[in-house]
Amino acid sequence: MGIAALVMWILAAVAGTYLLIIWLANGGLRQQATKITRFPAVLVLGHPALAVVALATWVEFLFTAQTVYAWSAFGALAVVAMLGFTLLTRWLTGRGGRHARGAEQNFPLIAVLAHGSVAITTFVLVLLTAIRVSRG
Repeated sequence: MGIAALVMWILAAVAGTYLLIIWLANGGLRQQATKITRFPAVLVLGHPALAVVALATWVEFLFTAQTVYAWSAFGALAVVAMLGFTLLTRWLTGRGGRHARGAEQNFPLIAVLAHGSVAITTFVLVLLTAIRVSRG
């Protein structure tokens, strides 16, 4: 199950990287000063940065099988998920509203759904694995 979580995590990272590239290519960082975007740079960049830290912790768990790494990765992933949910809600409320011209409006719905679905699957697999290794 740990390897399945890793595979899902990598798929979520690929989809998330695609979304980040779209945001950057459409002027996401340049729109910060004019407040066109509903996505603060710290949120957009913090979400993947913390996800990479959590993923590295998960890989450490896979190499060492130490429970502390599994739970640490899950804890960081929980924060990543909250940041991702914040991004999703800002994206949903911005569609068609006064901020509809922001770079995030160029996200293809299928990419957002794919990233979210795989991320939720990753979250569940990491949680179940952490629970399983805690039980011995």
